[in-house]
Amino acid sequence: MDEEYRKLLLKQQYRLHADHAAVKLCHWMRQSLLHGRNCYKQDFYGIKSHRCLQISPAINQCEHLCQFCWRVQGHDFDVQDWAEPSELLDALIAHQRKLITGFNGDPRCSPEMYQEARDPDMVALSLAGEPVLYPYISELLEECHRRGMTTFLVTNGVNPEVLEGMDTLPRQLYVTVAAPNERVYKEVCRPKIPDGWARLMRTLDLLPSLDTRKVVRHTLAKGLNLCNAEQYAALDRRSGVDMVEPKGYVFVGGSRQRLSLANMPSHEEIRDFAQEIGPMLDMDIVREKPDSRVVLLAKPGVDPTIVI
Repeated sequence: MDEEYRKLLLKQQYRLHADHAAVKLCHWMRQSLLHGRNCYKQDFYGIKSHRCLQISPAINQCEHLCQFCWRVQGHDFDVQDWAEPSELLDALIAHQRKLITGFNGDPRCSPEMYQEARDPDMVALSLAGEPVLYPYISELLEECHRRGMTTFLVTNGVNPEVLEGMDTLPRQLYVTVAAPNERVYKEVCRPKIPDGWARLMRTLDLLPSLDTRKVVRHTLAKGLNLCNAEQYAALDRRSGVDMVEPKGYVFVGGSRQRLSLANMPSHEEIRDFAQEIGPMLDMDIVREKPDSRVVLLAKPGVDPTIVI
C-alpha cells in the first residue's frame, strides 16, 4: 500500500489489516451508543446499530469510480498476499474494540451496550471498495455465520460469476443500481471496465436464482441519476427482488471533491421517487428514515425485519 494512502486512511479513522482489509466506526454506532439514535438498518431490518462491524475485505479495489462515492479513489493496487477469513475477522474485531474504548465510562453510554458493542453480531461488508473481489469472500461469510453473525453484503453488481460461484451467500445481498440506463451508468459510475453495464445486467438476471434475501439499492444524486423512474422500475422488475431501497446521496468523504451540496436530494424527493416507482413494481413504502434520506419499498406480505 502506498504510504501516503495509508496515512490518509488512518487519518480518516480507518483501521487496516494486511493492507487490504479495513474497519471504521459507523456514524450510527456512535449515535446509538451515546444518543440512542439508530441506523436505518436497525429500523428497517432489525439489526442492532451498536453491534455492527462495518468492514471491507478489499478496500483497495473497485471497478467503479462513482462520482457519489465517499471512497478515496485512485489508489488501487494488486494484493500479493490475502489474509485468511478467520485471521481477517479476528483482526478487524480487535481494531473495532480499540476504536470504541473511549465510550467505556462515558455517562451517555450504558455499560451493557458498551459490552455488547465489543461483541458484534452483525457484519456490513460495504465500507469501501468491492467486497466480492476478496478471493475468500464465500469463506469469510461462512466464518461470520459460524460465529452467529448476520451478514449484509453490498456489491456493485459487475462480478456475476463470483456471486454465481459462491457456496455461502450473505444473509442479505444488496446490489447497487445507480443508473437507469447505460449512458447514465457510464457518466455517474465511471466504470474502469468496458462491459460494466452488461455485467450488471447479468447480475440482475442472476438474482432470482440466489437463495438469500435480496435488495436493489438506488443511490440517487440530484443532477446526476435522480431521473427516469420508469427505467429504474424496469431494472427492478428484471431483478425479481422483493425489496427496493432508494437512498439519497450524502455529501461526505471523497465525493466532496466531485459533487456539491446541491447534488444531495431531500428526503421528500427520495420519497417522491419511491412513490413513483412503487406502483410500477407492485410495492408499497413500508419503512422510511428521513435523517438518512432513505425509503424501503417491499412487495405485499414481505416483512423486512425478519433477517434470515
